[in-house]
Amino acid sequence: MKVLVNDKISPKGIEILEEAGYDLTQKHHDTDELMDVLSDYDGIILRSATTIGEDLIDASADNLKVIARAGTGLDNIDVDYAESKGIDVLNTPGANSASVSELVFAHLFALARYLPQANLTMREGEWNKSDYRGIELAGKTLGIVGLGKIGQITAEMALNFDMDVLGYDVADIDTDLDVDMVEKEELLQNSDFVSLHIPASDEAFIGEEELDMMSEDAYLVNCARGGVVDEDALLDALNNDDIAGAGIDVWEEEPTNNDELVNNEKVSVTPHIGAATYEAQDRVGIQIAEKLIDALEN
Repeated sequence: MKVLVNDKISPKGIEILEEAGYDLTQKHHDTDELMDVLSDYDGIILRSATTIGEDLIDASADNLKVIARAGTGLDNIDVDYAESKGIDVLNTPGANSASVSELVFAHLFALARYLPQANLTMREGEWNKSDYRGIELAGKTLGIVGLGKIGQITAEMALNFDMDVLGYDVADIDTDLDVDMVEKEELLQNSDFVSLHIPASDEAFIGEEELDMMSEDAYLVNCARGGVVDEDALLDALNNDDIAGAGIDVWEEEPTNNDELVNNEKVSVTPHIGAATYEAQDRVGIQIAEKLIDALEN
């Protein structure tokens, strides 16, 4: 079996594939190059840096058996079309959930205690102790949009910090956690912090209308997918004091060119590092290797 590792995965995942006797090629190809080479492979492992649409599927469907996404989101793969051609599409839901949830709380603490501002001004020689009176998370309400694996781990962390938790999901969620499931509008209106854990879609989930529902003292955190939040609407809300601040890990365009939002004094920003821990990447690499082997062997 020939497998193309188009985007890097953990060495532990590579080791599993090599021990299984697969012929591995570890090299990144852009879309044009993939059109010429992908049909030579039985499987491909990719991450967010590679997009596979109808044209590429058509060009490789005679031989390609498995598309394996080393991560959770599948928005860069035309899943329905691939499966219609008999190609299995795999991912690793849950492997990076704890890491993403911890980053959510890194942003929550950064926003609540003015960490980005304090870091910047201290490095410029300022001592603005009286300017940075923050708030405690305990006793505040966290609204979680999307109660999948990451959302539920985030909820559990919030409850451990003595926060109240509101939840909203389009699916019927069954959980033993002390989460009050409400409608979207109620969550936005009654949350001190809102954390998003939903896939990307054609339209932003949070736009001008949704931001208007939030309190002027509320904070928004997006560690989900770029495009879930309308960045122009968010910037306007921040500049007009319609919300207190935002934590942003994912962007409409990556790398982002939205310098005005990145440099806004009310935001905590990171460059899409939600899953960027050694532990998460080892879990992702191991799981996707094992799933790929199972799919190809069966």
